[in-house]
Order: sequence, then C-alpha cells, then structure tokens
Amino acid sequence: MNQIRTRTVRSTDGLDLAVYEQGPEGAETIVLVHGYPDNHTVWDGVADLLAADFHVVRYDVRGHGASEAPTTTSGYALPLLSQDLRSVIEATSPDAPVHLVAHDWGSIQSWESVLDPAFTPLLRSYVSISGPSLDAAGVWLRRGFRHPRAMLRQLAASYYVFAFQLPFLPEAAARSGVLDKAVNHSANIGVTDPAHRTHERRPEHDLVNGIELYRANFLPRMLRPRLRTSTVPTLVLAPRQDAHVTVELQTQAPAPYLTDYRFEEIDGNHWVVAQEPVLVAGKIVAFLSESGR
Repeated sequence: MNQIRTRTVRSTDGLDLAVYEQGPEGAETIVLVHGYPDNHTVWDGVADLLAADFHVVRYDVRGHGASEAPTTTSGYALPLLSQDLRSVIEATSPDAPVHLVAHDWGSIQSWESVLDPAFTPLLRSYVSISGPSLDAAGVWLRRGFRHPRAMLRQLAASYYVFAFQLPFLPEAAARSGVLDKAVNHSANIGVTDPAHRTHERRPEHDLVNGIELYRANFLPRMLRPRLRTSTVPTLVLAPRQDAHVTVELQTQAPAPYLTDYRFEEIDGNHWVVAQEPVLVAGKIVAFLSESGR
C-alpha cells in the first residue's frame, strides 16, 4: 500500500514538477508541501503513516528535488507557486478537494492559495507548520507596538531572511557548507541523544535555488501585504523550540483572516515534521477527525 508512484505534472509556465503518490487511490487526498532547503523526502515518515488511510501526494517544489527550476528570480513568485499547487491537485485529485498540509516555505507559499477565494473549492482543510503567511506577518509586524517583545524576538529569528537578499553571498554560503551547518544547528535544538543529531549534507541544488524564494517574495509582500480572508478550516501547529518562527507570529498573525481557525503548540523544533512523524501525523489525523472532515 505504501509503494510510491511517480508522475510528472506540467506547471502553467511550462516547468515539469516531480510528483509522488502513495496510499489507496480512492481515499481522501492529502497533499504535503515541503519547505526550504528540503525536498519531498522531508515528509517520508509522515507520508508513510498517513498512507495507511489516505491518498498521499507530495511534490518537489520548483527548483528543488527532481522538479525543473526557473531561470529567473521572478519564476519563484508566490502566484506561480500557487499555480503549481493547483496543477498538482487537478492532476492527482481531479474530482474532489484535498486536505493541504505544509511546512516552512511550503506553508508560506500555501497561504497564497488558502487566502485566495478562487482556490477555496480545491481545499477541504489546511494544516500549517512553521510557515506564516507573508501578508499576515507583514501586518502583524506593522502592529508591533501591540506586542513589542514578540516582534523583536521574531525579527531576531529572521536574521537570515535579510541576508538572503544580498547578491552572491548566500550562494557562496550554500556551496561552502556554511548554510548546511546553520540548518543542522537549528535542526538539533532540543535533541539530547547524540545518535539522533543530524549532520546532513543537503543537495547544493536545493540550497542554492531556494534562496530565490526569499528574494522573489519577502520584501514585496512584507512591504505591501494583501489582506484577504479564508473560509478554509485551518490548523496551525507551532513547535515550541522553533528557532526561525516564533509561536506568537504563527498563532496570532493569521487569526484575523480565518473564519474557521485553531492552533496548537507542540513539542519539537523547526524540523519537527522529519524528527517526530508520529506526533505530526497524529495531529493531522486528529484535526481531520475532530472537524468531521
């Protein structure tokens, strides 16, 4: 049942996206979207667990894994990423809306779809982990006088976002291994057993290309947020030891823009989806069960 089936889906601007499916094809579909600097494999443990009862779909975001990469920074803009998700959903679940689950940059880009009324018919629910809406984050930061300490904590945690706007230097850090060390440091926060500490070397292709996600989207959206409201039932899972996204930003920023919203703090760091698949899969299934979906 957990055998992975692969296919290629063509994006609206002509890029080929690598798509991976497992679980019973007639079951409800859950689409898992990965973040940076990962590819679809960050979901391996969660996907294997969910595939016992769901049709699980993953794909490599453009520029990552086996998917093709744009040739320009603008090719990583949020509207194109949203169109990629639409293409994957329409190819893998053409007759029914899907449950969407996303992590890190996967969550950031998925908010673009969740907050788009035209996308709502394709979605049954949304679970976001460690990735805020840039629009909601922009408004939340503007109103930092209401929560100055939380705002300062988030700005300090987001130092790398500003560094990624620089030319050449981020790519040099990615190719030299410096960026990998930084990622592994945050992935090892709270991990006390040396046997479970990660020293992973991520593909240079994923590390370098993903920097363009930050350049294409952060400053435009943070400076000019688009305020939209979503009726998609949404759960935010906020890891308590996340070094990059504070609990306050994750849980407070989206609230004004959602009509069916809940959040839950969970144990773990930013890479909880890879490190605690039983916990994450359990929270997803519980949310779908409790909400009757």
